[in-house]
Amino acid sequence: MKDLIKEFKVDALRVFVYENRVAMGTSAYELYKQKVLQMMADRKENIRAIYAAAHSQSDFFEALANDREIDFSRIDAFHMDEYMGLGDDAPQNFGNFLKNKIFSRKNFHTVNYVNPSAKDINAECKRYEKLLREAPLDIVSLGIGENGHIAFNDPHEARFYDPQWVRETSLDVICRQQQVNDKEFSHLDEVPETALTLTIPALMSCTTVIGVVPDIRKAKAVYETLNGPVSEACPASILRIHNDATLFIDKDAASLLKI
Repeated sequence: MKDLIKEFKVDALRVFVYENRVAMGTSAYELYKQKVLQMMADRKENIRAIYAAAHSQSDFFEALANDREIDFSRIDAFHMDEYMGLGDDAPQNFGNFLKNKIFSRKNFHTVNYVNPSAKDINAECKRYEKLLREAPLDIVSLGIGENGHIAFNDPHEARFYDPQWVRETSLDVICRQQQVNDKEFSHLDEVPETALTLTIPALMSCTTVIGVVPDIRKAKAVYETLNGPVSEACPASILRIHNDATLFIDKDAASLLKI
């Protein structure tokens, strides 16, 4: 693989370290394509895929949007999490991000959004969870937050054995500051304090997990994911016990690792 610095395993998790984030994102796409094409060859049903909305995923999405081999009309797409209280047209909304990056650029069979503006949030969580549980989930592409979160499961509310697959959650200061660092918001007080999120059991139910994590700001979270205990204190550490999870990082995100 071009620009590959090192590959290794931590428990069951495969890790690939790349020289730069473009090579990282492109290589993540190549594995994603391989997995999806194999799933499509193995059965007639549509592939059910979950996508994370974050700037860390941009290189992966660009490669995916330029794909000419995957039949996207056989993919049912789901989005992973969403702010509450911004309004449907806010450019920071993750659904809008995913629409711009990938959903409007490919002919998906269906695109399923969670609605944070629903009048009855509990009913909305149950509606979206019912959609997710209608058939097995096949593949998820995700990032890792600066606090070690996956989706919006921040450490203070992360639950490895959550009975719900979709719920309302609160966002911690590190998570909210990350959104400022990503230049989505100008000030911390502009960032919503609550969100709807797929829970960790929902994400972990996917047959295949592909993580894409660039940037030196993620170095501490990556280090804890790979070197700390498998613990809700670092939610991403759960990836180490998944049967088919692969983490793609660039050399900046790997800067605290001894490689």
